[in-house]
This record gives sequence, structure tokens and C-alpha cells, in this order.
Amino acid sequence: MTKPIVATFQARGHLIDSGLLSDALEAVQAASATYRVVRLDIGTHRHDESSLELEVTAPGQAAFERLRADLMSLGLSETDTQDAVLGTVDQDGVAPEGFYSSTNLATEVRLRGEWLPVAQQRMDATLVVDGRTVRCVKLRDLVQGQQVVLGFTGIRVTPHTTRKLQEGKFGFMQGGASSERRLSAQVAEVVREWQRVRAEGRKVILVAGPVVVHVGAAPVLAAILRAGLVDGVLSGNALAVHDIEVALFGTSLGIALASGTPAVHGHMHHMRAINTIRRAGSIAAAVQQGILTHGVMHACITAKVPFCLAGSIRDDGPLPDTQMDLIQAQAGYARILENAGLVVILSSMLHGIGTGNMIAADVLTVCVDIHPAVVQKLSDRGSAQSQGIVTDVGGFLTVLAEQLGVALPKV
Repeated sequence: MTKPIVATFQARGHLIDSGLLSDALEAVQAASATYRVVRLDIGTHRHDESSLELEVTAPGQAAFERLRADLMSLGLSETDTQDAVLGTVDQDGVAPEGFYSSTNLATEVRLRGEWLPVAQQRMDATLVVDGRTVRCVKLRDLVQGQQVVLGFTGIRVTPHTTRKLQEGKFGFMQGGASSERRLSAQVAEVVREWQRVRAEGRKVILVAGPVVVHVGAAPVLAAILRAGLVDGVLSGNALAVHDIEVALFGTSLGIALASGTPAVHGHMHHMRAINTIRRAGSIAAAVQQGILTHGVMHACITAKVPFCLAGSIRDDGPLPDTQMDLIQAQAGYARILENAGLVVILSSMLHGIGTGNMIAADVLTVCVDIHPAVVQKLSDRGSAQSQGIVTDVGGFLTVLAEQLGVALPKV
């Protein structure tokens, strides 16, 4: 007969309002286990956090392993644990069997009785130990001889929880994704966080899709960039191509933005735009040569805003600035995301999800899209810190510029 396994887990934060407590209890039941609340201390003031000790009884080892993984992914940690177990990398780019795969929650590792914080926190990485330093490292970047954390022993995570209606950073965007909330009020929340993050010395990063150009909002985004309010832009080949197409030919996807009608031979314009930049050598070279005189990419160059364009299999050209090596593109995104405090995703599901997987849970993330399903998608992929605004990205950028004090360009 299989022997039941009993273990105690703990967590601290706004456990009730955030839904973490109910999620944890559902995880226990999903694993065919039972629970007993050993201790639940609820604060008496609105800013107080709660603390929980939860005893679980799993019917066997397999059920317990599943339950432990689920609870730790939520941010609960075992109360009784030993030092972490380490394994040695015996082949470059390959982790030892049973390695611990990180989440985006703040994590600590116990070594020689001491809890050490994990640096460069992100999801889907290994934990590499070097002396008294622990950091997240992608599988492909592992080097033979490195020490990697195995299993769940000696791991402690901190849940990312928020309190509804609480003022300040932890009350951010508590209304959830809805098209029925007043846009100006939602943007005002974003602007408050935007200003707070930059005042703290952290970055505001924009992830933008080509829809920004298609809806005619590129001049507004360019104005925000020129105002020196953005610390990095992440995108793909398409945003830059169609932004440059507009600058050179006045069309986006062959459609004249001024009239909304197809241009004669307009389907060729984006290819001609690519060819023009390739002849110049780069986007920066085209700006310096006076070929590219306005637009989002022009603003990135003139305002010295770092950008990374990640390529894909569908890209035409591509532009010489587009990074077609996927690993190098991920590295470029990661460099720009260092010390990010706020990420605003502007109608870009693919690059938005990719970015969300590369940042820690304490990085506020706002996803703006006209489609509610896109807004919800990022949260479904594990980026619990993502909040959504369901609206036209052009309208959002216009209100954002106004509330940031950026003069709107004359049409």
C-alpha cells in the first residue's frame, strides 16, 4: 500500500484578495490530496499582508511531486527543507536530469544553511550556482562543469500578490481587462506607474506591433519617443518595415493613410522600402543620409532609444537591422529589458508573449489591444503580472501622449 506523504507549505502576501489562497486549495484537490490550514493570519489594516501555513497530505509520491510543483509555481514554499541539491552539467547546453525549472517569481536557494537570492529572475531557466551567487541561465547557455539546482529541495519562492483597491503600485490596474472602463482613467493609472518607475531609475519598455502604423498612430508614438520618455522598443521586422513604408511612400501595406484607399502598385511599397534601407546599409545610415526623415524608427535613432527587431519566418527582406538569429534576438530583448519596471505591449501578441516570459513577476506589464482574447492571452501564458486595456491602440497612444504632456503632432 502506498504511504501518504505529509508536508507543510507557507506563503505571505495579499493571499485572499489576489486569489492565491483559493488557487492553492484547488491545486491540492486537483492532485487528489487533502489539506489542513495550520495557520492563517489576516492583517487588520488594508496594507497588511496575510501569512499562511498549509498542511497537505498526498496519497503517494507521484501525487505529492505534482502538488509540490503546482504549489511552488503559485508561490508557496515548503517549511521544512534542506540545502538545495546540485548536479553538474556534463554537456554544454544540456542540464542534468531532474533540474529545477524557474518561474518568474522571486526565488531563493538554500546553500550551506543560507538563503541566497536568485539573480536575473525569469521563467523557464535553470538555476546555476557559482560560489555564493545563484542566477537564472537558459538551457542553451549552460557550460560543462557548472553546478545546477536539482528538484525542489532548498527552493523558496515569494508569491506576487496584489490587494484590490490598495493605493500605490500594488493597486495597479485592479479593474482588469475591460472595454467598458473609461480609457482616460485607465491611461491615468499607466501614466502614474510610468512616472513612478522612471523616478525610481527603472526602465519603461514598449513592445509594439505593426498595427500601430496601420492605424496611423506612428506619429504619436514617435513624439513620445522624441520626448525622451521611453527606454527601449522591442518589435519585429514588420513594425519597422511599414513605418518606413509610410515615411517613404505614405502607405502602410499599400494603403494610403491619408485617404484609406489602395495606392497604385501599393503592394510593392513595403518591398521598395526594405530595398531602400538595405541599399543605405541600415536604418541609422538612412537617417544620417537624409533618406529617412520621420517615423517611429527615425525617432528611435535620433532620440537614441535602444531597439531590437526580432525576425520570423514570414519576414520579407528583411531589413538589415532585423535580427534573424532567434537566439541573438532573445539576447537583444533581454539586454534592453534589464532593470525594466514597466512594459507596455501595443498590439503585439507574439512579441508580447515572448517579452512576458523574459521578465520577473514584479515588472508591471500592460497589454493594449482591441481584441479581448489577445489581452487575456498573455496572462494565460503565465505572466500573472500582466494587466489589459481593451481599446484601439491609436486611441490609447493619443490619450497617453496627452497625459504624459507630449504635444500631439499636427496631421
